[in-house]
Formats: sequence, structure tokens, C-alpha cells
Amino acid sequence: MSEPASISAGIADRYATAIFEIAQEAKDLDGLEKGVNDLAEALDASADLRDLISSPVISRAEQGAAIDAIAAKMGLHAVLANTLSLMSQKRRLFVLPQLVKALRARLADHRGEVTAEVISAKALTKAQSDKLAKTLSGRFGKTITVETRVDESIIGGLIVKVGSKMIDTSIASRLSSLQNAMKEVG
Repeated sequence: MSEPASISAGIADRYATAIFEIAQEAKDLDGLEKGVNDLAEALDASADLRDLISSPVISRAEQGAAIDAIAAKMGLHAVLANTLSLMSQKRRLFVLPQLVKALRARLADHRGEVTAEVISAKALTKAQSDKLAKTLSGRFGKTITVETRVDESIIGGLIVKVGSKMIDTSIASRLSSLQNAMKEVG
């Protein structure tokens, strides 16, 4: 991970820890999760919101007013809305995507779930995704949520990432290994 990315992840992680602990003490993790999911959808859907959180041209006051209005309009969880306001005052809104990711990870961990990132050459069917989740659950002993992504460059097979573990059965990886073995022989 590059240094700026690790700094952003560290900042987001500290905010996520505080938000999660406050929501957990208030026994309102469901409300927090709804707010996090709404915020993630808004970030995915709105280029203006992404520009707002990352632009150095927009002043703190403008950024704060805009993020407060967005939080109120979305009806975000109070702790989340207050944290966004604080982040705007500290010019830390640029870590919002990492914050969403960190909060989702904490919420999933609290439920005993782990997210598996799966890359395939073609889109997986619902049945294939469910079977893969069941197989991974048996292997890791936790409930697995599968997030799929299509990357045709792997030609076939799967690349599965669960936490720090990676299982690469892609044809592209096998061809690369074969190519390296051939170089050693010749």
C-alpha cells in the first residue's frame, strides 16, 4: 500500500472505531449500517459528492455546510452525521470511501461475517455464488459474503481473497507460472 493510501486508511480506521463503538454503546448498529449503506450508494452514484469530498478548492465552511445538508437530507445516523461534520472541519472528508469500507468491515465482523472478494472471467450465477460462499464458510468457519467482480484478463478460473488469504486458480496465473518454469528450463 502506498504511503498516502495507508495514511488515509489509518485516519478512516480511527474514525470508524469511534463511530462503531458509540453506535454499539447506543445499541443502534442497525441504524448505523443503514446510514453507511446509504452513504456508500450516494458516493457511488454522485460524481458531485465525490468532487465535494476531495476538492481542495472548496472551503471548509462550504464543505461543512454541504455535507451537513446532505446528511440531513439522507437522514443519516446521528453519530455518522456528526462525524462527517467534524471531518469537514478537519479537512478529512477525502477519507470517506475508506471510512465506509472500514465501517462495513467492523459491522460484518460484529455479525461474524467475512467478505470474500471474488474475481472471475465471467459473471457468476446466483447458484455459483451461493455454492462458493458455502464452501468458503466451511473452510474459514465464518459466514461468508461474496463480492464478485468480472475481469476477463484472467481468462478462466477464480481469484478469491478472504482477509489476508488469496486463492488464485486463474488460467492467466497458471500460464504465467508455466512461462516462468519454461524460462528456467531453457
